[in-house]
Amino acid sequence: MKIHEYQTKELFRKYSIPTPAGRVAETAAQAKEAALELGGFPVVVKAQVHAGGRGKAGGVKLANSADEVETVAGAMLGSRLVTHQTGPEGTVVRKVLVEEGADIARELYLSVVVDRETASIVIMASSAGGMDIEEVAEKSPEKIIRVYIDPLAGLQPFHCRLLAFGLDLAPESIKPFTGVVKSLFKLFVDYDASLVEINPLIVTSSGAIVALDAKINFDDNALFRHGDIKELRDTGEEDPLEVEASKYNLNYINMDGNVGNMVNGAGLAMATMDIIKLAGAEPANFLDVGGGANAEMVENGFKIILSDEKVRCILINIFGGILRCDVLASGIVQAARNTDIHVPLVVRMEGTNVDEGKKILADSGLDLHTATSLKEAAEMVASIVGKAA
Repeated sequence: MKIHEYQTKELFRKYSIPTPAGRVAETAAQAKEAALELGGFPVVVKAQVHAGGRGKAGGVKLANSADEVETVAGAMLGSRLVTHQTGPEGTVVRKVLVEEGADIARELYLSVVVDRETASIVIMASSAGGMDIEEVAEKSPEKIIRVYIDPLAGLQPFHCRLLAFGLDLAPESIKPFTGVVKSLFKLFVDYDASLVEINPLIVTSSGAIVALDAKINFDDNALFRHGDIKELRDTGEEDPLEVEASKYNLNYINMDGNVGNMVNGAGLAMATMDIIKLAGAEPANFLDVGGGANAEMVENGFKIILSDEKVRCILINIFGGILRCDVLASGIVQAARNTDIHVPLVVRMEGTNVDEGKKILADSGLDLHTATSLKEAAEMVASIVGKAA
């Protein structure tokens, strides 16, 4: 789960991480009022969206007067901001953050992230702050410092020294920088985050360290421990189909293709999408109904897939284990009776009670295609969508 920059900075302040003073606004008039409350110019008007690259897309602008703030905010609010992370459709700006200007001497990059390959927490820092870190990693990897931390041992003083010396910080900046690193690491662990990022983390002319930007991603599986964070969710920033799927505990990700997928198990779902592409078609979604799915969840999965206008065919690929094939088949039949399935349906089942499942489908009278292998199923859907095109 993601939250907005202004919400992340509120968390930062709880952990004594310095941030510029700012106010959030939903109208141009509120933005003007916020600028007057801050009491000095210039100020920065920042679009609040769950996407990076805002500056290059015109989502971060300086304003030198209250009237200019009102004009800039008025142009941003309600517009669609298109960045490299939003896709060509962009995302609607519903809020802006009006923030005091900063005295910037240096721009740094700092983040804490989970590294599954080493089963550790990694703190990454770079002297190339304010830039796309992916571009820096590709073109100038030597500018990125990585410090690996054992989650059981936790952050140690020498970790902070490695980062500070690697960034060539002035002596007067090392202590405040160390404080930011310690607080950022504690926030990361306390809230079960998967990423906390500051880009840029600035050094002022007086040597102070300030988080000019703020980003945090939370582990959805740990949100049951953090009711205060769940309340910060902004579903307006999420895909409507993904929001709907979350209501039924379905793991769904919308994609750009035309073959809808319903699979049990994340690994099998990814393999299914791969083989669909190898067959010459494009997956429209990732949908893992999970091992404990019932007929109602299957029906809800169908409804979500069918609400995507891009879908021209549906592939169901189930390996019956915890989710038995007869339960799945009953769900398919129930969904067909309660939902207008207006596209061809391809079913491939193997595993527990597969014969019972196939009999339920055969006796249902539904117009569907059955496959005995995943390769055959992928070729079927590729043929179907090819003819439809």
